Amino acid sequence: MRLLFMGTPPFAQIVLAHLLDQRFEVIALFTQPSKPFGRTQVLKRSATKEFLQRAHPHIPIFEPTKLDTPLIETIRTLKPDVIVVVAYGKILPQALLDIAPCLNLHGSILPQFRGASPMQEMILKDASEFGVSVIAMNAQMDAGDILGVARVKRKSYMNTEELGALLAPIGAQLLVEILRQPFKPMPQDHTQASYCAKITKQDGLVCFQEAKQVFLKALAYHPWPGVFLASGLKLFGVELVQEQGTHKEGVLLDLEQESALVGCAKGVLRIASVQAPNKQKMRTKAYMSGKRLKIGDVLG
Repeated sequence: MRLLFMGTPPFAQIVLAHLLDQRFEVIALFTQPSKPFGRTQVLKRSATKEFLQRAHPHIPIFEPTKLDTPLIETIRTLKPDVIVVVAYGKILPQALLDIAPCLNLHGSILPQFRGASPMQEMILKDASEFGVSVIAMNAQMDAGDILGVARVKRKSYMNTEELGALLAPIGAQLLVEILRQPFKPMPQDHTQASYCAKITKQDGLVCFQEAKQVFLKALAYHPWPGVFLASGLKLFGVELVQEQGTHKEGVLLDLEQESALVGCAKGVLRIASVQAPNKQKMRTKAYMSGKRLKIGDVLG
C-alpha cells in the first residue's frame, strides 16, 4: 500500500515513525515549511521533516506554501493508494481529496472538538477520558465518516505535550489496524458536534479569578502560548492547591520553598516561577524579593 503522509508536529512524527516501522510504503511527506525560530530567527524544520531526513533520507519531502493546481498534479503523479493526514496544518481542497482515500487521525473523540486545537480543548474541558478518531475526510472540517476510535481514561492531569505523547502511539496503532482491513465507515452524529478554534497568543491571558481554570489553561497552553497576566508577567509551574475558598485575586498567601501560594476569587494556586516582560525567568520567591513583595501583597 502506497501511503502519502501529510503532517507536521511531533504528534505526526510519532505516527509517521510507527507506519514506517510497520513496513508501510511511505512515498512522500508533505509538511509545513521550515520557519524562523527564536531571537536568532534560525530556520526550524518540522518534526516530521527532521525525522525523515535523519532516519529515512530517501523519502521525498515537500514543503508547499499552498496546495495549488500544479502541486495537486504532482500528488496525482505519485499515485498514492491512501493519503494519511495527521496535524498537517492546512485545509485540503476537494481536488486533492478526489485523488485517493484521505484518512485523518484527529486528536479527539469525534464529533466532540472538531477543529484546530482538540487536545487543548479536552484539557480545558477537564475531560474524564481522552481519545483519537480516524475519519474518511470530506470537504467539511472533521465531519467525515468515522473509521475508528480509541479511548483512554484520564489517570492524571497532563499538559498538551504529555497528552500528545500519550495519544500519538494509540492513534498510530489505530491507524495501522484500519489500513490493514476493509474500511467500515460510520456517519458522525452531527447534532453532537462541538468545535475548537486555532490557539492564539491572547488565549493565554489569565486573571486570578478561578484557580482551576488558570491551572487548566496552564496545562492546555504549554508550551505555547503559556499563561500570563494583563501586566505581561508569565506564570510557570502552575499547580492547583485548592479549588474552593475565597481570597483577594492574586494575593500572596504564603511561600513554599521557592514557590508562592497565590489566592484567587475561588481557590488557591502554587506558582513556581515567573517571567516579567523582557526579563529572565526566575523563581517566584526571588521575583518577590526583587519587587519587595511580601505576604498579603498582590502578584501582578
